[in-house]
Amino acid sequence: MTDSPTSLDDIRPALVDAALPHVPFDGWSQTTWTAALQDAGVDPAMAKTACPRGALDLALVYHHMGDEMMRTALRNAHLADLRFRDKVIYAVRARIEAISDKEAVRRGTTLFALPRHALDGTRAIWGTSDAIWTALGDTSQDINWYTKRATLAGVYSATILYWLGDTSPEHQSTWAFLDRRIEDVMRIEKVKSQIRESPTLSRLLSGPNWLASQIKAPNRMPRSDLPGRWRGGSSNV
Repeated sequence: MTDSPTSLDDIRPALVDAALPHVPFDGWSQTTWTAALQDAGVDPAMAKTACPRGALDLALVYHHMGDEMMRTALRNAHLADLRFRDKVIYAVRARIEAISDKEAVRRGTTLFALPRHALDGTRAIWGTSDAIWTALGDTSQDINWYTKRATLAGVYSATILYWLGDTSPEHQSTWAFLDRRIEDVMRIEKVKSQIRESPTLSRLLSGPNWLASQIKAPNRMPRSDLPGRWRGGSSNV
C-alpha cells in the first residue's frame, strides 16, 4: 500500500484519479467527492484545502490537467513546417485527445451548464483557448488578444460537444468538423485583411479601428491552478 499524498500538488491529481471511476455514475457531485476521499486515503482537511469547493474544484482540476497534457504534447511536437491554421487544429486536437474519459467530460459539461457554475465553465474554456494561443507563440497585446481567444473558445466548445456524440472510427467525424470550423475562422480573417487593405473601407472604419487599438491585453500574472486561489480573469484559469 502506498503512502497517502500529503502535498497539494499530489493531492489534487490523486483525488481526480480516485474520482473518475465514480463520475460516470454520480457525476462531479458530493457523493463522488466523498468516495474519492476514501479511495485516495486523503485527509479531509487537506482535501478541503486543495479543493475548497469539493467536487466542483475537482472537475476544474481535471480540466486543467488536460490543458497541461496539451502543453506537453505541443512542446514535444514538430510544428515548424505546418501552416498556422494546421497548428491550431493540431493544438485543439491534442487538447481533446488528452482527455482520457469522455463520460467525465460529459458530466462536467452538465455541471458547468448550471447557471451557478456557468462562470467557472466559461473561465475554464477561455483558459484552454489562452493556453493554446500562448503555446503557439501568440504575442498580441491589443484587441486581437481577446478576439483570438474568444473565437477559439467558440471553436473548442463546439468541437467538444460534437466529439461527445461522435461514434465514428477514431473520431474522424470530429476532426473533419474541427477542420471546417477553423476554415470558417480563416475566412473571417481573410475578410478582415481585405477590409484593412481597402483604402475606402479602412477610412470608413478609422474611428472604430482607433477605439479598438486602445484596448490592451491584460497583464500576464503568474499562473496558479490552485482552486480557491484563482484571482478571477482568464489568465488565472
